[in-house]
Amino acid sequence: MDLGLQGRKAIVVGGARGIGYAVAEVLAREGADVALSARGEDSVKDAVASLSRYGTKIVGKPVNVKKAEDYKTWLEWAIRELDGVDVLIPLSSAGGGIGSEKYWHNAFETDVMGPVRAVDTVIPVMTEQKRGSIVLVATTSALEAMGGPQAYNAMKASLITYGKQLALAHGKDGIRVNVVSPGPVEFEGGNWDMIKGTMEKFYQSQLRQQPIGRLGRPEEVARAIVFLASEAASWCSGSHLVVDGAFTNRTHF
Repeated sequence: MDLGLQGRKAIVVGGARGIGYAVAEVLAREGADVALSARGEDSVKDAVASLSRYGTKIVGKPVNVKKAEDYKTWLEWAIRELDGVDVLIPLSSAGGGIGSEKYWHNAFETDVMGPVRAVDTVIPVMTEQKRGSIVLVATTSALEAMGGPQAYNAMKASLITYGKQLALAHGKDGIRVNVVSPGPVEFEGGNWDMIKGTMEKFYQSQLRQQPIGRLGRPEEVARAIVFLASEAASWCSGSHLVVDGAFTNRTHF
C-alpha cells in the first residue's frame, strides 16, 4: 500500500526513542522528511544519524516541551528546516506517578500543553496550505481505571476529547486529526523494561492479562500512528484507535 508520504514534512516530538523513534523510522522509510526532538542532545544526534540511512531529510534538536518559549522556538525552527509541515505527531510524556502535586504539574505541562502548543504552532501553516494531519497519542490507561488515581491517566484522557474537537473545528481547513491509544509497550530502556527488572511480580501479573501473551512492540503502534497520519487514511478524522492487543476490557459501538 502506498501511504502517500513521499516528500511530506513531518514533526515528531519525542522521536528519539521508543514509540516516537519507531514513528520517525516508519515516516523516513516511507519517504517523508522528519524533524524530531527529545530532551537529551545525545539521543537526538543518535536518532538523526540512524534515520539518515533512509535518504530523506532528518533534522533534530533537543528541547524541553515544558519551557513554552523554547518549545515554540523549536517548533518554528523545525518548520523552517523542513520548509513546511504536513504531519504533526507529538509524543512527549511525563509518565506516571501517584502522590505529589508535582506529577500533576509535570503531566499537564508535558502531556497536555506539549501537544496544545505544537498544534497551535502548526495549525496556521496547515490552514494556509489547506492540508495537514495531526495524530495525538493517548493511552489505554485513559480508558479504564488502571493504576490508581494519577495525573498521567487523566491528562492523557483529555487528549481524546481535544483531538475530536480539533477534527471538527479544522476539517474545513483540510486538516485531519486522530488519536491513538497504545496499550503496554515494551522496549529496552522503557518503562515496562524497568518494571520488569524492579517489580517482576507486577510485570508478570500484567503479562498474564495480555490475550496475545506478550506486551506490544514500538513498531506495532508506530505503524498504526503513521497510517492515520498518511493519505491512505484520508477519510479518517476524529477517530480514536486503540492499539493494545485486546488488553482493555471494553466494547465500543
